[in-house]
Amino acid sequence: MSKKIVLASNNKKKMKEMQELLAPMSAEVISQGSLGIPSAEEPFGTFVENALAKARWAAKHSGLPAIADDSGICSDALKGAPGVLSARFAGEPSSDAANNAKLIKELEDKDNRNAHYTCVIVAVRDENDPEPLIAIDFWNGTIGYEPKGEGGFGYDPFFIVTPDGKTAAQMTAEEKNAVSHRGKAMRKMRTLLTERWNW
Repeated sequence: MSKKIVLASNNKKKMKEMQELLAPMSAEVISQGSLGIPSAEEPFGTFVENALAKARWAAKHSGLPAIADDSGICSDALKGAPGVLSARFAGEPSSDAANNAKLIKELEDKDNRNAHYTCVIVAVRDENDPEPLIAIDFWNGTIGYEPKGEGGFGYDPFFIVTPDGKTAAQMTAEEKNAVSHRGKAMRKMRTLLTERWNW
């Protein structure tokens, strides 16, 4: 029996990353956009609540199990901002370039450039699943002054993750998935799917 799961995201780059991370499970990952499902509202102040809301929304409108992630970059000097507002930090319409420009501007006079990415992944069997699977992980780094690299998305060109100054955007997909917040959270989720859903 083929295992199907709807990804509650319309972000093509995130879709590709999630497909690669779920590949070992032989699950068919279907984007909610391909089913004509619009994006869910994300009104909450925590990654967990937003990820759960997105997963339940996708499950409700598709009739299939759904998986969602809510992730973002959290700056120490900005008390955790942009956080859950990472994708819309500079307002609507959302733009990686505008978000990055705002983050760099707000850090202009800050000495502390430490930051981390947070990723929460939630999977539900249906809209009303009382036992959502939840996996959380983090990726520590610092915010650079200039963008470097062509890969990744979001804040990756400014997110320095190695002692020699390499950014997340300079890593191959394989390198990034091995150490990133989403890669680590997805490996936890794969274990949960195996143990709890027998996938």
